[in-house]
Amino acid sequence: MMPLTMAKAGETATIRKISGKDEVRQHLAELGFVVDSDVMVVSEIAGNLIVRVKDSRVALDKTMANRIMV
Repeated sequence: MMPLTMAKAGETATIRKISGKDEVRQHLAELGFVVDSDVMVVSEIAGNLIVRVKDSRVALDKTMANRIMV
């Protein structure tokens, strides 16, 4: 397992674990970040990611992306 921030642009990964407080995990779940779903890194700028999850594009800052393990 590695944090989502380690994935390369264009790479699709499967979410294995989401860490953080309940509110953080709930917020990510509402955006579509749930265990066993696929996420694709669209681009990365200074550690901040734009990802595609469930046909939506979502921008994540570095700290949020580090909580998502793939």
